[in-house]
Amino acid sequence: MAKPKIFIDEDVHDGLAAALRREGFDALNAREAGRRQVPDSQQLEFALSQGRAILSFNLADYEALAEQYFWEDKQHFGIIVSPRRSFRATLHRLLKLLRESEDIDFKNQIFYL
Repeated sequence: MAKPKIFIDEDVHDGLAAALRREGFDALNAREAGRRQVPDSQQLEFALSQGRAILSFNLADYEALAEQYFWEDKQHFGIIVSPRRSFRATLHRLLKLLRESEDIDFKNQIFYL
């Protein structure tokens, strides 16, 4: 199974996308995509249009969006949420998830770091 592509919401560390790319992952953040100050629902739609899972520190909004997508039978490429952590801790936990889930389809799943 292919590695998941990641879109990083603007509330997550700005340098995380570059660090993931150095590790061989296709990662893009909101600043790079010109998507700062965009509502969460539109960020998820953008991630979907790009075939990317989204990563955010905004647990409440993305849990609600995951539930909404479930009940409306809408598809997404994965939602990864985490409480706010340091850059290093976020990178470590995300790399662990991405490396240990090579055989997992992120589509329509929600993951917690």
